[in-house]
Amino acid sequence: MELPREFVERMEKLLGQEAEALLEQYQQEDRLQGLRANSLKVSAGELERALPFSLRPVPWCPEGFYYGPEDRPGLHPWHEAGLYYMQEPSAMAVGVLTGPKPGERVLDLCAAPGGKSTHLAAQMGGEGFLLCNEIHPGRAKILAENVERMGIWNCAVSNESPQALADRLPGYFDRVVVDAPCSGEGMFRKNPIARQEWSLENIARCAQRQDEILDCAVALLRPGGTLIYSTCTFAPEEDEGTVARLLERHGMEVEQACFSPLFAPGVPQWGGGRPELARTARLWPHRLEGEGHFMARMRKGDGACCPPAPQQVFEPGPPEWQAFAQQALDGWQPQRLVRYGQEWYAAPKDLIPLQGLRVLRPGLHLGTQKKGRMEPGHALAMALGPGQAPAADWPVDSPEIQAYLRGETLPHPGQGWCLVTASGHSLGWGKLAGGVLKNHRPKGLRRSR
Repeated sequence: MELPREFVERMEKLLGQEAEALLEQYQQEDRLQGLRANSLKVSAGELERALPFSLRPVPWCPEGFYYGPEDRPGLHPWHEAGLYYMQEPSAMAVGVLTGPKPGERVLDLCAAPGGKSTHLAAQMGGEGFLLCNEIHPGRAKILAENVERMGIWNCAVSNESPQALADRLPGYFDRVVVDAPCSGEGMFRKNPIARQEWSLENIARCAQRQDEILDCAVALLRPGGTLIYSTCTFAPEEDEGTVARLLERHGMEVEQACFSPLFAPGVPQWGGGRPELARTARLWPHRLEGEGHFMARMRKGDGACCPPAPQQVFEPGPPEWQAFAQQALDGWQPQRLVRYGQEWYAAPKDLIPLQGLRVLRPGLHLGTQKKGRMEPGHALAMALGPGQAPAADWPVDSPEIQAYLRGETLPHPGQGWCLVTASGHSLGWGKLAGGVLKNHRPKGLRRSR
């Protein structure tokens, strides 16, 4: 791999003799790849025993595993069922460091494609409110799809600028995660474009943008709240430098981020000499099995609380929803429903009114109200567990499951809506009539083969 000449020279200057080991990592053909169990649906131990892959644990993430270069976890039906998320192993450390608690209000401010958001949601266990935001529309759509696949109940997905959220929700969140857009030096092996676009000028632009995003993040935090800042670059200007500038502007308290002996402390000299920068963490790819990351955990000082945010007004479900729930869900009802046009959602408890914001998903999509009936949403199917709805179940490795994923109809007795499950785990809806299961898996998710 050809690396930018100035990048090589910078690393040699920063790391001295250690630079050679780092630069050699970029010449390795095989990238380390990982997956993380979705504890909303399955435990790490259960997943490890069930998957036919050569898995081994990621030391700093209890739910994380490396998989072998010969494995293809993206093709397994349980990936479609949301039992795991494919994530670079270094990046898993951010969710562990954040450590959200059930019932908290949590914001992932730069959330796409969703690896960290889905990790946070699993730790929250369906309790509290998670807002996942992404400013780029195309990436926000991918984020929403991943949130849906993982069966997350207590989450809204927005497509807003950090400033717009800070203006609407000052002091609202217990924890804010900023995995910032960066120069991407840890992505060089995965993304050739990152190598092509690298420059000292781009590092400066990224650092300026990070400062702006972090100012909004601080405004969004309640007094005493926790800010997690991370990047996948090694550039001091974007790592220790960004944290140092934040401390100058806002006086945050830096907490310990090196929770694994494999992590290296941040370098105070790379951020103006502030000693507390040694409590940040660097995940160097030549010191551990991962592509690399930088992390900092900071606490906002105590102060005056912001006025409480207005609360969303919830609605009773329409007769069409009541009829569907009676047939397919045995009368089960979510506690809080909101309507956007003909679309109905189960809303998180602390959902705030979202009018005026660009929102892709104000909660869990229950379904679309049509004339005289309710068409259930794919998100609802992905969030329901075993025994929560009638199911047509086939073994995960059966030809029937492959046929369902391709969008085909299947023979099956019964009447009405049911989940189609692969060894007990939902892949989507089907509707039974006349001995046939009509396939209701969204067309955009169907496999071509």
